[in-house]
Amino acid sequence: MPREFRTVGLWGRLNEPSVAEPAQQVLEHLTKRGIEVFAAAQAPGAAELTGVTRVDETRLAEHVDLCVAIGGDGTLLHAARHVAHRDVPLLGINRGRLGFLTDVSPEHMLETIDAILGGDYLAERRLMLAAEVDAPRTDRPALLALNDVVLQKGEAGRMLDFVTTVDGTYVNTHRGDGLIVATPTGSTAYALSCGGPIIQPDVDALVMVPICPHTLSDRPLLLKSGSKIEVRLEGADSAAHILCDGEELGRMGGGEALRIGLADRTVTLLHPRDYNYYELLRSKLNWGRANRNGGATRSE
Repeated sequence: MPREFRTVGLWGRLNEPSVAEPAQQVLEHLTKRGIEVFAAAQAPGAAELTGVTRVDETRLAEHVDLCVAIGGDGTLLHAARHVAHRDVPLLGINRGRLGFLTDVSPEHMLETIDAILGGDYLAERRLMLAAEVDAPRTDRPALLALNDVVLQKGEAGRMLDFVTTVDGTYVNTHRGDGLIVATPTGSTAYALSCGGPIIQPDVDALVMVPICPHTLSDRPLLLKSGSKIEVRLEGADSAAHILCDGEELGRMGGGEALRIGLADRTVTLLHPRDYNYYELLRSKLNWGRANRNGGATRSE
């Protein structure tokens, strides 16, 4: 049964012209329909929006039934971390570059919103990761990631040595620039640029992808979604950064461990009824445009 949306939250850099204009249009459109609109008080430009209720971003999810993220995929990733604990669904309006997650264009956003309010939409549950550093000097709680958890070298020009285990079983000793652990959602992000596979979003799997491995046989590894991954850094003077969807979790030193596993929550993404994942891939990755001779590969 479709959910009923009585309150909507706006998320994004509302001071940027490319975001502010569609945000104001969405705000006015929703207000005319009698829907109360909220925005994070910390969002740049939120104060300039008229007719919006401003609340602390950490509590936005408590006030809304739906969150509309306007911007690039990074905007939606940031929003996901703040709304997942309340199971607030996300709609992404693309004002960025690729837009794998923010897949609705500004030209179609109002009709898409109307359809969603009327119960006509597709809902997808996406897996999330939880990561924490096992280190005496680190007391930061686990961070969530919709795309990926990244271990990367802390010093330019110096490779990392690290050991991976899955469910307590030794996998490999690596040497390179780092490691990516990605969800199916994140398989089209950083992991893809490092040679990882594209995973259909509804597949229960994770992927470990080495970053610039020194050993060419060190290849991406597909794992079941419930796997518990541990990465232990070797070398007393080693240093690495850990990022969750681009947000820094902390630093690691030699002998310390990064633990990654499936989070106890998911994120629901809403799409128009005609959403097609393969069509999205073709559009964003320029598949099937033309063959080597310049002709169309298939008739549309």
